[in-house]
Amino acid sequence: MPVVKELIRTEENGKISFGNYELAQKSKVSDFEYDGDIYKVKTYKEITKLERNGMFVYESVPGTTVLELEEKEDKMCFTVEGPQDAQITVEMEEDAEYKIVIDGEEAGQMKTNLGGKLSFSVELEQAEQVAVQIERI
Repeated sequence: MPVVKELIRTEENGKISFGNYELAQKSKVSDFEYDGDIYKVKTYKEITKLERNGMFVYESVPGTTVLELEEKEDKMCFTVEGPQDAQITVEMEEDAEYKIVIDGEEAGQMKTNLGGKLSFSVELEQAEQVAVQIERI
């Protein structure tokens, strides 16, 4: 499966991909410029974390690879893969309600806390890709 060997990259379609769950040692890339923002990724088999301009964007435990992350004002879409089920936390607007769709099936609605964090689980078999869509209601 296509883990991101360079840890973070811009795709041909303009979206970003990041993370490498195959790494045994923590690795990071700082100061990755994308769309006028500065990104930092830390990743290995235990955790994958993405920050934008020093602020939290994404975290998974254990580590995952995220492909084609797209963020809009009220929506976030990406494909995630990893060797086992993962707990994912993303930063959205605080105190707002979102619909989560995982692999085309609605996984329910959740409200973010005052910090804007939204946490959910994805079931991943060995390197299976799962599409995730989070949309404000």
